[in-house]
Amino acid sequence: MEIIYAISGFLGGGVLSYFMWDKALKSKKSKIVTEAEAQGEVIKKDKILQAKEKFLQLKSEHEEYINEKNNKINSFEAKIKQRETAINQRRDELNRQVKDFETSKHEVDVIRENLNTQLELLEKKEHEVETLHRQHLEKLETLSGLSAEEAKAQLVESLKNEAKTEAMSYINEIMEEAKLSANKEAKKVVVKTIQRVATETAIENSVTIFHIESDEIKGRIIGREGRNIRALEAATGVEIIVDDTPEAIVLSGFDPVRREIARLALHQLVTDGRIHPARIEEVVEKVRKQVEEEIIETGKRTTIDLGVHGLHPELIRMIGKMKYRSSYGQNLLQHSREVANLCAIMATELGLNAKAAKRAGLLHDIGKVPDDEPELPHAVLGMKLAERFKEKPDICNAIGAHHDEVEMTTLLAPIVQVCDAISGARPGARREVVESYIKRLKTLEELALSYPGVLKTYAIQAGRELRVIVGSDKIGDKESEQLSFDIAKRIQDEMTYPGQIKITVIREMRAISYAK
Repeated sequence: MEIIYAISGFLGGGVLSYFMWDKALKSKKSKIVTEAEAQGEVIKKDKILQAKEKFLQLKSEHEEYINEKNNKINSFEAKIKQRETAINQRRDELNRQVKDFETSKHEVDVIRENLNTQLELLEKKEHEVETLHRQHLEKLETLSGLSAEEAKAQLVESLKNEAKTEAMSYINEIMEEAKLSANKEAKKVVVKTIQRVATETAIENSVTIFHIESDEIKGRIIGREGRNIRALEAATGVEIIVDDTPEAIVLSGFDPVRREIARLALHQLVTDGRIHPARIEEVVEKVRKQVEEEIIETGKRTTIDLGVHGLHPELIRMIGKMKYRSSYGQNLLQHSREVANLCAIMATELGLNAKAAKRAGLLHDIGKVPDDEPELPHAVLGMKLAERFKEKPDICNAIGAHHDEVEMTTLLAPIVQVCDAISGARPGARREVVESYIKRLKTLEELALSYPGVLKTYAIQAGRELRVIVGSDKIGDKESEQLSFDIAKRIQDEMTYPGQIKITVIREMRAISYAK
């Protein structure tokens, strides 16, 4: 009995479970279908929106394309209308010109007829005048007994002689007046030029004093067994003198650039404190580059200050090197700046190109500072450098002719020569021991005076030129050339002098007569 109840319960539970499971499945299926429908609706709306956006985009692009085409069509129509208007205007203008031409053609015909009539009358009058002129000439020839050509020749010769006499008299008067006024005007120009330039005296030495804080640093500079000072001298090419002078070291050398490199290198080494051969070479090389940059900067600053533009970079560098060069104690850069200003002022006074004169004055001693120094006078070398760097011919000639090595072909050349002499002759500009200077000039004059036939000798231009005056009855032209060569050779062999000395032998013949 219990088994029957159990089986009945089991079957009833199974049936109940089936119905409940079926109901659950139907509920879940309904839920899934609902969610799928909702999701499908969302996807449908998204696709519809995307289709609308794509349609709007295509529509916008199509409208832009249509507008662009319309604009091009409108522009093309406007151009066609403009051309049509221009063609109509041109057609109207041509019609008007045709009418004017027809009108003027008639007027021209009337004027031509009048001119032809006047020309016929003129030809008749010319024929009558020629006939009368011929008759008068025949009467004059009959009365004078000369033909017309003979009379004309005599008249021309008479007028020519008279004109020559009057012209010579007039020329002599002008020449005398010019000679009287030329010296006065030249002195005025020179005085005005000198007065308008105020410069300082420039003195350059062959030694530089390097100050140190204490004498203890001297030992560090010398180094163990002198290795530091030897390395410094080898790197700079300057003699370094360490003596008993308190708190000072002497740098001796003829080249100011080397002395400046040594001074700056010493300053850096002492300030840094590390002094040994490797460090010395490193610092000297670094300072050498700094000095080179300073040279270029000095050249640029000088050209800007003077208003000289368009120079080749190598010429600018040479101008900067002038700062470290001297001539008879006169700083070369200061001298060149002074000559440039003097040239500009003098050119202005004379009504010439002041800029070109200033340029020539600044470059006139450029031949003293090349890296390689061939055996050429500095003026000629400077002229060749200027030609190489595309300076104008008048500037090149002024550079080369300022010591008369080449012939002067422009007005700038004598201006540069005069201003160079003014700058060099200015009191305090150049320094030289007076006794040795005077002795050298006397020796020059006595050496030339010792030759037979020499009457007088003059050492001029601070000893740079020796003028020798000889008797014309004792020495001929060829002998004068040989004398100049012999004196130059003897000066080279027996004397010590800076730069070069020009020997000029003058042989002149004077013919004197008196008008009573």
